[in-house]
Amino acid sequence: RLYAETDFLERIRETFEGDYELHFHLAPPLVAKPDPVTGRIRKREFGAWTMTLFKWLAKARKLRGTPLDPFARLPERRAERKLLADYERDLERALAGLSRGTLDAAVELASLPESIRGFGHVKARNIAAAAVRLAALRAALKLPAPGGTPG
Repeated sequence: RLYAETDFLERIRETFEGDYELHFHLAPPLVAKPDPVTGRIRKREFGAWTMTLFKWLAKARKLRGTPLDPFARLPERRAERKLLADYERDLERALAGLSRGTLDAAVELASLPESIRGFGHVKARNIAAAAVRLAALRAALKLPAPGGTPG
C-alpha cells in the first residue's frame, strides 16, 4: 500500500537507468507458508505486477475494520484487536488508581504499544517481549490480568 500511495516508482526511475525489473519479496498472509525447519513464514518473490495489487490494496484500506475486511479473521488481526482491548482496559484501570507512586509504571504502560512493531514473526516476537513487561507492569499497578487474576 505504501508503495502505491507514494512517489516510489518516480524515485526508482530517477535512481536507475536503462532496463530494470522490480521484484518484491513478500509473505502475503493468505498464501504464505511456514518454513518446515524454522517455522517462520517464507517470503516469496513477486514481479512488477504487484504494484497493481498494491494500488488495489491501498483503495481497499477503507474496508479495514468493517465487516467487509477480507483480513479481519486472520490470527494476526484477531490478536491486534485483543491487544487493543486489553490495553484500553489496563490503561483505564491504571488511570483510576493513579498516584505519585504509580505514575512511572502507568506512563510505561501507556507507551508499551510503541514496542510492538513489524509484521508476522517479527510482530509476534515483539508482542511476546511486551507481554513479559506487561505482566510486571500489571503487578506493579495491581491490575488484574485478562481472565481476572492479578498480575
